[in-house]
Formats: sequence, structure tokens, C-alpha cells
Amino acid sequence: MTGAKPERRHSFFPDFDTWFGREFPGLPGWRPATAAHAIPVEVTSDDGTYTVRAELPGMDPDDISLTVDDNLLTVSAEHRESTEGKDHSEFRYGAFRRTVRLPDTIPADDVDASYTDGILTVRVPMSAPETRTTRTIRVKRAAGGEEDRS
Repeated sequence: MTGAKPERRHSFFPDFDTWFGREFPGLPGWRPATAAHAIPVEVTSDDGTYTVRAELPGMDPDDISLTVDDNLLTVSAEHRESTEGKDHSEFRYGAFRRTVRLPDTIPADDVDASYTDGILTVRVPMSAPETRTTRTIRVKRAAGGEEDRS
């Protein structure tokens, strides 16, 4: 089959953000009233930096918050509906949230975030890879010989 694209295989257990953040399988558009909308993200790493890009069209940067906890980066936003009357709207309003787990602890003081043309770009510097060495550790006999095993 020339020109055919290989099928993209998915995990047997999909990402819970996919199930619960967007649509519940079999119930299109279903979402608990208190749940936040998922934010589509793209994560890349290169030149000693992780770059997380999040799609947040139509947001005011003042309504976007970014938190760092160990190796978790959470983007939260609130898109408020305007009070003007509408004949039809397909915009999503309300709370939006996405947490991304990075492989290393995030140095909170060095994170840089900017918002342009509906895309939030967060740059996180990567720590230098830890050099691992193999060592043999000598096991010492406990003082007093054998322990009482009764």
C-alpha cells in the first residue's frame, strides 16, 4: 500500500484528561458541571529547555495562572462570557485547566511565560543530567555478632 500512512496506535487505557476533560466515551459533549475544560498542549525539549505551548485563544493574559509544584506545571484560565446577546455561540466559557508532568523538578524561579496570538508559551530550563556512577557498598556485620531470633 503505497502512500498509506501507518495507523497511530493508542494505549488501551487513554489519558484521563482525554476521557473526562473533553468528552466522556459514548456521551458526546458530556462533562460534569464543575469540571474544567482541558487545555490542548504541546511539549517539546531542546537546547536545555522544555517548552510547553498551550492553546488559549481569546484569553486575557491576566486571566491565566501558572503554578509549579515539584515536577508539575499547571495552567489554569477563566474565560468569561460577555453579557451581550448572541444568536448563536460555539465558544467555550468557564474554567480551563491542564497539568503537565515534566521528568525533573521545575526550578520555579527560572520559568518564563509569554502569551501571543492565543498561545501561552512556557519555557522551563532543564537541570543538567545527573552523572551516575556505580559503587560497591561494603556491608558491615552488626556489633555483637548474631541477633537473638527468638
